[in-house]
Parts: sequence; C-alpha cells; structure tokens
Amino acid sequence: MFVFDAYQRRALALLARSGHQGMTEAQLLAHGVSAATMGALVEAGFASVSAERLGRPKIEITRVTITTAGQRRLNTETIA
Repeated sequence: MFVFDAYQRRALALLARSGHQGMTEAQLLAHGVSAATMGALVEAGFASVSAERLGRPKIEITRVTITTAGQRRLNTETIA
C-alpha cells in the first residue's frame, strides 16, 4: 500500500482543488512540489501527466491532473 508523506498529500490536495484541467508542472513547482513528488504520485497511479503544445513558437506544457484513484485515496486519507 502506498503511504503518503506530507509533501505528496499536499500535492494531491492541490491537484484535487485545481479542477479537471489540473495544474502545469511549472505551477506545481512554484507551489513547492518537487518533480520527485510528482513522479511518485504518477507512478502510484494517483496523478496523470499530459503534454500540450501551445503558442507561437510552440512550447510544450506539461499538465498534471489527479486521477479517480487519487481522489478516492485523498478522500480516504482525509476521513481516516
């Protein structure tokens, strides 16, 4: 079973509040969420990552969103 540390739980809570669009990697980094924390949540299946190309010239944006499993786990952690 995956055990959250305080940083992972905080990151997941940020993603839960961000809505269906999630947050960009840059936004999460600005909130103090490390790449390692993001990676652990994605690897555990609690978050997903997608890449978008925007603007001219095209730049790649990495967006992180909470998964259904992540939302369920966050709700369980909150209640417990």
